[in-house]
Amino acid sequence: MLIFAIARVIPGDPARIALGPNASADQVAALRERLNLDQPIVVQYGRFVADLLRGDLGVSLYTNRPVTTDIAQFLPATLELVLVSGVMMVVIGLPLGILSARYRNSWIDNLVRLVTLLGVSAPAFVWAVILMLAFAYFLPLFPIAGRISDTMTIRTVTGFLMIDTLLAGDLRAFSNAAWHIVLPAFALALSGIGQAARLTRSNMVETYDKPYIEMAQSYGFPERRIAGRYAFRPSMIPSLTIIGLDFAAMLGNAFLVEAVFAWPGLSRYGVAVILRKDLNAIVGTVLIISAMFLIVNVIVDLLIAFINPRIRYSQRAS
Repeated sequence: MLIFAIARVIPGDPARIALGPNASADQVAALRERLNLDQPIVVQYGRFVADLLRGDLGVSLYTNRPVTTDIAQFLPATLELVLVSGVMMVVIGLPLGILSARYRNSWIDNLVRLVTLLGVSAPAFVWAVILMLAFAYFLPLFPIAGRISDTMTIRTVTGFLMIDTLLAGDLRAFSNAAWHIVLPAFALALSGIGQAARLTRSNMVETYDKPYIEMAQSYGFPERRIAGRYAFRPSMIPSLTIIGLDFAAMLGNAFLVEAVFAWPGLSRYGVAVILRKDLNAIVGTVLIISAMFLIVNVIVDLLIAFINPRIRYSQRAS
């Protein structure tokens, strides 16, 4: 509701922007009438909700196509990017936090804390530019733009190129798509990696001071077992919450990374429609990102209940 209202009260006439400065006043008035912009905002919202219940998000003035068609085209690219970033965040961030806590106050701990602090301090688009200059310009190891090389043609099935290439049995195209996604995904994941590592380290250091950890150490349990099983699992719940929030936030924060790497995703599409004040597309994009944010939070709550037996038992008791 808030985005719907803000998009209509900010300066600028969507009909005039869509038709251009050379359009006549009659043409602009006709388009405003077709978009129901001549109606009160309450009536506009009522029409929007009625159409939304039928699965109709209207037509985009930017692409002249239904907004649902645009979302179906651009959403898989962003989801693929965010999923790979999320995997990087878990696979890299959590082990770094465990390593830092296990060797706390050592040079390893100090090095990990410094690296993770750098990851948290700079926004994703800054890392995107740095990684592009380092590994695509000075060291031409990775491609600089797009999802796959122009010389390769893949039949779209799911919209996820890495899955579609595997379904087609084309390992060469799969490796090419994976090579294209490394830099943008890592740039998007760096902040989450830093947060996950620092929070995991902080929670594990606190857990190491618990009596049952001292008892396990006195029994001579291997340090790796103590760190991985007895200290990490209780410390996982706050980290998992932050990882879930960071993962959901990536859907909205990916727009600058997608712009830097010319990644044809929903976030880049959202920026384009905002600049053109494409009302239907703006609301549709925000609606999808918000829905994904809610879904991720529900999944995180279920995972926390699975990991923490106290939550499961309290729910059963209630």
